[in-house]
Amino acid sequence: MDGLTHEILIWKHIQSEKVADYKYLFNELLQLGYKILSVTIDGKRGVSNVFKDYPVQMCHFHLKRIVQRYITLHPKLEASQKFKKIMSRMKYSDEVRFTKALDIWHLQYKDFLNEITIHPESGNESFTHKKLVAAHRSIRKNLPLLFTYKNHKELLIPNTTNLIEGGVFSPLKILIKIHRGLSKSLKLKIVDHYLVNYKNK
Repeated sequence: MDGLTHEILIWKHIQSEKVADYKYLFNELLQLGYKILSVTIDGKRGVSNVFKDYPVQMCHFHLKRIVQRYITLHPKLEASQKFKKIMSRMKYSDEVRFTKALDIWHLQYKDFLNEITIHPESGNESFTHKKLVAAHRSIRKNLPLLFTYKNHKELLIPNTTNLIEGGVFSPLKILIKIHRGLSKSLKLKIVDHYLVNYKNK
């Protein structure tokens, strides 16, 4: 989808989402003569590498959902609560301030995060607060992709994929569900018809 015009440019029927599909569609867009200014992605591993020569923004909504899976909506640990608070301010922050807040948080809870639990049965070690550690690592890993939309304001980059997730896919899923008794080939025709006509909305 074009983030500026909201037009569906291209699509492909697939069984499951793979990085190779992004590469294919990316090359198709270039061959069709489109000029790519930036890309907003949902965070699937490896996809950012496909567009490494362009400004890439990771969807804030998807990242928050990833963190939520690790620390829940109502974390009980103080460190998790403060981490959630930092995440809630991401939209109103910039890369420098957000990174600083994350650094201060990490410094404050470094020993807590490094706590180790030894499992008597196997003798193996693991982080005591492994879910919080994983949430922190996920943010650090994606940090270079979180504020692209602010670092390149002139490109008007969306900071979420909500335009396509909620605007296109949600109604399409409802449409398919209504016609769930149809054969796969007919469902695919409905998808194609929907996407072709979405361009004119």
